Amino acid sequence: MDLTTKLTAAAERLFDRHGFMATGMDRLTEAAGMSSRTLYKNAGSKAALMARVLTQRDRRFMARLEVQTVDALFAALEDWVRVEGCRGCLFLRSRAETGGDTPEIAEAVAAHKEAFHRRVGEVVATDLGCEDPVLAEQVLVLFEGATHAAVYRGAQTVSAAKAAAAILLERARS
Repeated sequence: MDLTTKLTAAAERLFDRHGFMATGMDRLTEAAGMSSRTLYKNAGSKAALMARVLTQRDRRFMARLEVQTVDALFAALEDWVRVEGCRGCLFLRSRAETGGDTPEIAEAVAAHKEAFHRRVGEVVATDLGCEDPVLAEQVLVLFEGATHAAVYRGAQTVSAAKAAAAILLERARS
């Protein structure tokens, strides 16, 4: 594993667990097992490192969403929560922490959320057999809501959202 990959993985764990603002560069150097000079050489800035973390997380997350049905979309979220934990959306948490004022982070969040919105629309269209932007928005809200409710209600919230999405999908078919 090269230094950049090692640093990005360590930073993701810390940012996800403690947040962007609470994770200091000293904590990052310790977790990555490198000097602060090496860290800055490989990361640039903390904001650039967070943007790289978000980009890598986007790739991993979106790869899980290569599914054909709404049910499978929520199954992917159930799996994500099982593997990654119930801490909510790192993209929205990082945007909230920075107030959207850190360009690198704001751009990474906007790109992810746009791609996610598009992907949900594609899955809904494939499952339903036609585009339905209203249903896609409802599924997206259920997905996002389940992601955040899982923080305080547990992973079972994803199952509840999955069941609600199935009802909406069935209603759209009739």
